[in-house]
Amino acid sequence: MNEELVYATLGEQGFTDLTRAFYKRVREDNLIGPMYPDNDWAGAEERLRDFLLFRFGADQRYLEKRGHPRLRGRHMPFKIGIAERDRWIELMGAAADEVVADSSIRASMMEFFSQVADFLRNQPEGPCDHA
Repeated sequence: MNEELVYATLGEQGFTDLTRAFYKRVREDNLIGPMYPDNDWAGAEERLRDFLLFRFGADQRYLEKRGHPRLRGRHMPFKIGIAERDRWIELMGAAADEVVADSSIRASMMEFFSQVADFLRNQPEGPCDHA
């Protein structure tokens, strides 16, 4: 994935729009929505946007505010299994469909999001997943 091309295509506003579209869906979702505190939707949106700006555009805001991403540790308090991973990817995919016009950029981003979402799983696989 060419992070510079992704950032050049979306720019800061594109990542802002993407996170806004994503959290609009998360707020209404009955599976992963309850993982977010009702009084911190704006903070959650800002943290994800800043992380994406850091990851794709080398913007330092995230590091200045929060330090190293430590994604796995920050997500450990939440039960993230296959269903939660899949829903996160589904909602982010819908947000990307809404915001990211370039299909090759969207596909690259979704590959990245899928890898990260799978990495954050912290619940054991179900009995059917071992086959």
